[in-house]
Amino acid sequence: MARDQVLLRTSGLQTGYHSGGKRIVVSGELPELELQPGRLVCLLGPNGSGKSTLLRTLAGLQPALNGTIDVPGVESHKPAELARKISLVLTDRVRGNNLTVQSLIELGRYPYTGWLGVLDEADKAAVEWAIGAAGIGALRDRKAHTLSDGESQKMMLARALAQDTPILMLDEPTAHLDLPSRIKLMRLLHRLAGQTRKAILLSTHELDLALQVADTVWLLEAGGRLHQGAPEDLVLNGVFEAAFAEEDIVFNKEAGVFVIHAAPGKPVLLTGVGISFFWTERALRRAGFTVAATTGATPVLYHIRITDHPTHTSWLLDNEGVSREYHSIAELLQAIR
Repeated sequence: MARDQVLLRTSGLQTGYHSGGKRIVVSGELPELELQPGRLVCLLGPNGSGKSTLLRTLAGLQPALNGTIDVPGVESHKPAELARKISLVLTDRVRGNNLTVQSLIELGRYPYTGWLGVLDEADKAAVEWAIGAAGIGALRDRKAHTLSDGESQKMMLARALAQDTPILMLDEPTAHLDLPSRIKLMRLLHRLAGQTRKAILLSTHELDLALQVADTVWLLEAGGRLHQGAPEDLVLNGVFEAAFAEEDIVFNKEAGVFVIHAAPGKPVLLTGVGISFFWTERALRRAGFTVAATTGATPVLYHIRITDHPTHTSWLLDNEGVSREYHSIAELLQAIR
């Protein structure tokens, strides 16, 4: 991609803040970072790694300790100038609770209307598009203080979309949403990046969703070191797994999910294929068994054979020469516990 298409670029950036007269360094010198049109970037990292500090620094809410942030077309980095280039959605509580949802979204047009807030036809069209894109048409006449946390988050996304800037930044946008809403929002942001050619940067703890929708991942370690690349590359080279390594928690590269790695339990031989094998193995591990796919030197307590029939699945349990058939995983677990 041509260099003149980059919407934001950093050089030698170091983030942090001053507290009690002390200079608190959050990150070491970060590699060059770029935001490009049409790309969704997910900023990931453990708690306390400095994701919010980096996001706020890039958005101009706090100064960098070192280095530069270049946003083409912005010379002074004054708030009014940045507001035409970067829109930001934070997790802070919404102010102006006595306003309606639509009125708050209309405030997103302030970089273009000034403080008088008079909307022309283009402004009104931008507001209507933002309300539709966020899927909150039914909320437009509600007072902001009556919204749930999830509804409020969608309202603030709509306000940022109405601002219609080339760069959109969001800090934990799925924090107050249920699972279906989190999935819909992440898909929406990925689609918006491609359709509108906006550069979208979001910090999130939704690791599995980020791996599915991100064009690029910025992975910030607890010590302030940052890795960047396609999510699949960070998984394959082990960086993703190492960044979130915890005792008894392992990232399964084959499945793309984190699993609880329990201490070794009683050995069970499991034979079968496909989806039934996957879910049976998962249930056995949860119940405290160590699952083997082949016989080894260690004698097994049980041998469980899975058979997929045209209309149902059965589990045949062999124990000391006695075989019993079960028709659900719940029945199987009840028999071996």
